[in-house]
Amino acid sequence: MPRQIITGQKIADHVKRLGDLYPPIPLDTVDRTILDADAVKSKYSYVLDYLARVELEVDRNVLELLVLLPDVDETNRMFYADVWQPQEIQHGLILDRLQQDLDMPASQPHLEVSAKIKMLGALAHFEPIQQVAKLLYYLTGASTERQAVLAYNQIHTGLTEMGERAIAETIISPIKQQEPGHFAFYQMSATAMIQAHELKPWQLFLARVLREKSYGLVGTNAMDAYKADMGAVIISLGMEHGLEEYAREIGRVESRLLWANKQGMDVPPYILRALRESVDLYHERESRGLSGSVAAAR
Repeated sequence: MPRQIITGQKIADHVKRLGDLYPPIPLDTVDRTILDADAVKSKYSYVLDYLARVELEVDRNVLELLVLLPDVDETNRMFYADVWQPQEIQHGLILDRLQQDLDMPASQPHLEVSAKIKMLGALAHFEPIQQVAKLLYYLTGASTERQAVLAYNQIHTGLTEMGERAIAETIISPIKQQEPGHFAFYQMSATAMIQAHELKPWQLFLARVLREKSYGLVGTNAMDAYKADMGAVIISLGMEHGLEEYAREIGRVESRLLWANKQGMDVPPYILRALRESVDLYHERESRGLSGSVAAAR
């Protein structure tokens, strides 16, 4: 079967379709009725806190994008400014309101652009470096959105089994409906770069080195406290004993595009390493009796 060639027009059409199909979710359209608040809080407090914070960090993500891609094209601008940011910020506001309904503290998003991003951004004005930064941005987006899709699927299933149909169907379901389109944008964009041979061999080598050295799970922001929080999310969603499969799912785009020269590498080792580190840091924190972001409010 011949491979599908991804063109710039296909990506632009996809972005426009996302905007037309999925406007930001209005807060007054969701039903925050909770039948057993204690049960929901006990099972999903870590998850809701983490996801609300990550969604609300979208404003920092946009700033990072402007630093990394100073010469951003119209399709990318339309995606992050007109589609992705408005949708994601609304996800965060709704989830934050939900966790406050559960008597949990309001989210405290981390909005400071890191020194590493600023350093790379200083070099991004050179076109060859900007091309590397763009590929890494797409790979990060694909990994991040795949993590979101898996998390929301798990939460929806869990809440439905608990009988919490109002929040499952009017909050989690509409949110999880929007995330796959974001994943598709990043996957298509990264694939198009590789298909068009936009990067020379030395640029691909640099991208592999930077990816391996800088990879982080969504929302961890290179901070051990957030990594431990992510470990709590993994455990709360029942993924602790299936980390290899989880790593395979969230790393499948870069496995195919960035590591195609490594035959048989279906799980980039740095992804599995990051997952195990997060789980280990959570267990270490629990053993020391320390509270995470929401542990004290449970």
